[in-house]
Amino acid sequence: MNEQEIEALEIRFLLEVLHLRHGYDFRNYSKDSIRRRLRRRLKLDGLDSISQLQHHVLHDVDVAENVLRDLSITVTEMFRDPAFYLAIRKTVLPQLTRYPHFKVWHAGCATGEEAYSMAIMLAEAALLDRCHIYATDFNNVALNRAKEGIISLTQMRINSANYQAAGGTGSLSDYVHANYDGAVMDRALKRTMVFAHHNLATDTLFGEMQMIVCRNVLIYFDTDLQEKVLTLFAESLSDGGFLCLGSHETLMLSRLAKRFEPVVADQRIYQKVA
Repeated sequence: MNEQEIEALEIRFLLEVLHLRHGYDFRNYSKDSIRRRLRRRLKLDGLDSISQLQHHVLHDVDVAENVLRDLSITVTEMFRDPAFYLAIRKTVLPQLTRYPHFKVWHAGCATGEEAYSMAIMLAEAALLDRCHIYATDFNNVALNRAKEGIISLTQMRINSANYQAAGGTGSLSDYVHANYDGAVMDRALKRTMVFAHHNLATDTLFGEMQMIVCRNVLIYFDTDLQEKVLTLFAESLSDGGFLCLGSHETLMLSRLAKRFEPVVADQRIYQKVA
C-alpha cells in the first residue's frame, strides 16, 4: 500500500472509533473534507499520524470532542446569500400565510445565525406568532452558542449589510441588544424557537414541517448519505411544504426529484408535490 492508501485506511478506522465509541457517524461524509480537517487537527496536536490521533480519540474524551468539533460544519452568518432570503421573502412567505400555524426546521443550524435570520423575516411578515422554528445540530458546542444568540460586533456589521441586501424593512439593530463587546438576539425571536440535538446521519423524523432549510450541509456528505437525508426531509415535509438547499446542492440529480418541483430554481428552493 502507498501512503495515500494507508492514510485512507487510518481515516476509515478513526471514523469507526468515533461511531462505535462516541456515537457519531461520519462514515458517509465527504472523504476529502474529512481528510483536510483531520490533517489540521494533527498539526494542532503535534501528532505524526491519524493512527496516533485514533488512539487519543479512543481513550481521551477531550481529544474526541475536539475532533468532533473539527468535523462539524459551523461556517455561517446571518442572511448568508442575501438573494436566497430575498427569494424566500417574495415567493415562500406569502404562501405560508395560508396556514394558521406552521413549523420550520433549520437542519444543521450550527451557531444559529440563519435560524435567527428566518425568525426576523417572519416577524417582518407578521408571521412569527404563527410559527415554531426548530433549529437542530449534532454539535452541542455550536448548539449552545445558538441558544445564547450572542454575535460579535464585527460580525454584526457583515450581518447588517446582508440584512439590507435581503430586503430587510428596518434595521437589524431592532432585533439585538448590546452586551459588552457583542450583541444578543432579542428574546421575542427566541420565544418561537426550539434548539435541539439532532444528527442527520443517524437520527430519524423530526415531525411534520411546512419548510425545511438545510443549506451547505449536504455538500459534505457522500451520495448515499445525501439520498438518506433527502429522504428524511421528504418524509418530514407536509404536502406543499418547501425544501431549501444551498447554492451548490440540488435535488435534480436525486431519485427524489419527482417528489418536488422547483419554486426558485437558482436559489435551490423546492416545493413538495402532493
